[in-house]
Amino acid sequence: MNKMERSSAFDSKSVRKAMEEIELKPEAEKDGDTSMSRLARQTANRLSQENYSPRMIIGMLRLAEFLLLTATGFGVYAFYVGFSHETIQLYYGPAVLAGSALAVLLIQIADGYQVPALRSALRTLPKVLTAWASAFAAIALATFLLQSGLIFSRFWFITWFATGAAALVISRNVVAYGIGRWARNGVMERRAVIVGGGNLAKDLIRAIEMDPENDIRICGIFDDRDERRSPPVVAGYPKLGNVNTLVEFARLARIDMLIIALPLNAESRVLELLKKLWVLPLDIRLAAHANKLRFRPRSYSYVGAVPMLDIFDRPITDWDSVAKRAFDIFFSLVAIALLWPVMIATAIAIKLDSKGPVLFKQKRHGFNNEVIDVFKFRSMYTDKCDPTARAAVSKGDPRVTKVGRFIRKTSIDELPQFFNVLRGDLSLVGPRPHAVVAAAHDRLFAEVVDGYFARHRVKPGVTGWAQINGWRGEIDNDEKIKQRTACDLYYIENWSLLFDLKILFLTPIKLFDTENAY
Repeated sequence: MNKMERSSAFDSKSVRKAMEEIELKPEAEKDGDTSMSRLARQTANRLSQENYSPRMIIGMLRLAEFLLLTATGFGVYAFYVGFSHETIQLYYGPAVLAGSALAVLLIQIADGYQVPALRSALRTLPKVLTAWASAFAAIALATFLLQSGLIFSRFWFITWFATGAAALVISRNVVAYGIGRWARNGVMERRAVIVGGGNLAKDLIRAIEMDPENDIRICGIFDDRDERRSPPVVAGYPKLGNVNTLVEFARLARIDMLIIALPLNAESRVLELLKKLWVLPLDIRLAAHANKLRFRPRSYSYVGAVPMLDIFDRPITDWDSVAKRAFDIFFSLVAIALLWPVMIATAIAIKLDSKGPVLFKQKRHGFNNEVIDVFKFRSMYTDKCDPTARAAVSKGDPRVTKVGRFIRKTSIDELPQFFNVLRGDLSLVGPRPHAVVAAAHDRLFAEVVDGYFARHRVKPGVTGWAQINGWRGEIDNDEKIKQRTACDLYYIENWSLLFDLKILFLTPIKLFDTENAY
C-alpha cells in the first residue's frame, strides 16, 4: 500500500457522499453556518480517539532502551559476579548506568531515533550497534585510565556487550513492526486539516504524500470560498465545511495540526483566519511551499520536505503534558492525605446545617471547550441551588447556607475538585473553569472578551494565576472577566512546572484575602 493510499482519510464512497452533501446543503451553511455536514461529523467521530505523537513514542523508546541495557548489565552481574553491595555501588553500578546512558546519547547523535530510522530495523542496526560499541569502548577506556580495570570481571564486560547488542537487535525489530502497525491503525500519526483549497492545497497535499517517511494524516479540507474558487474535492479529499465549521470539528476530533494553504501576500485573509482559529489547542502552520520569498532555513519547520512557518504552537504537549499530569497526581494525593479530616468535618457540618446531598455537581467548560462535571461541597440550600450558575452568588446572597458562607470564603467548598484532578478533568493549576452559561450583566463571557475560549487550550485548574493576582470571586463587571482572561492567557504562554509550583504554594497565602469571596 503506497503513501497516498495509507494517508487518505477517505475512500471513493466517502468522496461521492461528500459531493452529494456539498451539492444539497443549504445556502446558510455556505455563508457561514457553523453546523457540520454529516460527513464532517462522521469524520470527527472517527478521529475522536486519542493518538500518540511520534515524539512521545520516540521518547518512550529512548527510556526503554536505556532500561533494557541497564537491565542486561545488572542481570549479567547478578548471574556471574553475585551481588556484593560495595562493588555494585562503587564500580559496577556507575559503569552500567554511564554505559547505557552514553549508548542512548550516541544513538540519538547518529539519528537512530528518527521515525524513518525506526521504520527499518535492518537499515539502522549498523548505526545502533556502532553506537553501542563506541559507548562500551568509552567505558572500557575510562576504567583503564582510572586504573580500575582489574576490579571488573572480563567475562562480565564481554557478556554485557553481547547481551546488550542482542537486546538492541530484538528491540529494534519489535519497534519496526510496531511502528508499521501503529501507522496503519492511526495510533502513531500527526493528524492535520488544511485551510484553503484550489491548486495551492492540491500541491501541498501532493508534496506531503510524496514523502514515504511522512507521519502526517490529512483529515480534511476547510475553506470559506465557493466552488468556483475552491472545488469541493481537492486531491481526493472532500471539503468538509467552512472555517466556522472547522472550530466545531476540531473540538470533536483529535487534531494535532492546522495547515493554512494560502499565499503569504494574502495577509488580511490569513489574519482573519487566525483571529478565529487561534483559540484552538493546535499547532497552526502557514505552508510556504509555493512562496517565492525565502527566509533563512531556521525560520522554517518542516512537514516531510514541505517548509512551514510556525504561527502558533499547541501549549503543554508531549512530555510536558506527562510531567504536568504526574505533578497533578502527586500533589493531589498529598493534598487529600493532609486535608481529609477537613473534608470529613465539612461534610458533617453541611449535613447538620441543611437538608440535601453533601456534594454538588456543576457543568463547566473544560479543555478544548468540553463540558465537564466539577465537584464542590454544597454551599446553598438544596431547593435554591443553581447548577447552571447563571445567577452569580453575591454578598449576603440568601441562597447560601450558614456553613456555605464559611466554606465559600475559605475556598473549602473547592476541595472535592482534587478528585476531579485525579480523574483527569482538571489540573491542579490552570485557568479556573467557568460555568457553561456564566455571564456578566446577562452577557456571556465569550461575548465580553474577544478570544475568551483561548483559555481552554489547556485543562482548567483548581487554582490559577488569575486567583493569585486577586481576580477571585464574583464577576460583576466586564473588567473582571477581561483581567481574569488576560492572566489565564499569560499563564498558558509562560507555563512551566516551576510556575505551577509557585502558584500552588502561593495559593494558601492568597486564601486569606476573602474580600471578593461570598
